[in-house]
Amino acid sequence: MELHDVWFVLIAVLWTGYFFLEGFDFGVGILTKLLARDRPERRVLINTIGPVWDGNEVWLLTAGGATFAAFPEWYATLFSGFYLPLLLILVCLIVRGVAFEYRAKRPEENWQRNWETAIFWTSLLPAFLWGVAFANIVRGVKIDRHFEYVGGVGDLLNPYALLGGLVTLTLFTFHGAVFTALKTVGDIRVRARKLALWTGLVAAVVALAFLLWTQAHSGDAKSLVALVVAVAALTAALVANQLGREGWAFALSGVTIVASVAMLFLSLFPNVMPSTLNGDWSLTVTNASSSPYTLRIMTWLAVIATPIVLLYQGWTYWVFRKRIGTQHLAEPAH
Repeated sequence: MELHDVWFVLIAVLWTGYFFLEGFDFGVGILTKLLARDRPERRVLINTIGPVWDGNEVWLLTAGGATFAAFPEWYATLFSGFYLPLLLILVCLIVRGVAFEYRAKRPEENWQRNWETAIFWTSLLPAFLWGVAFANIVRGVKIDRHFEYVGGVGDLLNPYALLGGLVTLTLFTFHGAVFTALKTVGDIRVRARKLALWTGLVAAVVALAFLLWTQAHSGDAKSLVALVVAVAALTAALVANQLGREGWAFALSGVTIVASVAMLFLSLFPNVMPSTLNGDWSLTVTNASSSPYTLRIMTWLAVIATPIVLLYQGWTYWVFRKRIGTQHLAEPAH
């Protein structure tokens, strides 16, 4: 296996890790409006992800940086062609981080309610737009002979991409619901399990339609295996949720996301960004990659740094592993 193939796999792993971890982050943010009945319950939901949300976003930064260094042509075409949706995602992530930090800085109800509304929308929009973006990458976009995107924003809003957006939105909401059930106690835990059932059923319908469409469009035997794993894991997650096995439900919903993202990358390889104008103009792991020397240096850095990052993030989750409820909330400082 060549180094550019290795880095395609590593970038796929980074994006998979990001969607697994940030997926429940986005889901919990969406649930602040769908599940929480009052401000204390919204505080509980926010506190479940408070210690980890910023660490989860490191996976996005690493995936973007790795793409820039390992596949500069892919990075350039992707960020120029998808400039507006990616800019909107970036703005949402910035506002979302500010909302987490500033929500409790003042006691006024309007102040806190506005920031909580910001958390909801800046969780919902990226959850949808990431699906739109990755669906377009797999489907292919208008790339000319100079490897430049020549389409418009409207070309990105095609039925396949919009369905992909619904898949990530519903899957992340389901993932967030089972995470909430795993991390809370009391009535909110019970209601999270009930909401997980309905969001999971909706996610199952749209995900199955999208994955079958993907398989028919660009799939092979390997992507078919990933499709079967994703469907089986989502079905098992729904069963585990109904049985009250929240740990298993969360793990299996995570497997669903991992298998779904793996299917997209398996369907994509050896392309990294197909051209719908001419197959010869597609960006591939070969013509979009950096020099072998650059890839060798990156590989050694990844070997050294990755275990340290994983150990630190794993330790963070272990420290903040306990369930919380409204009875555990501290009195406001104001």
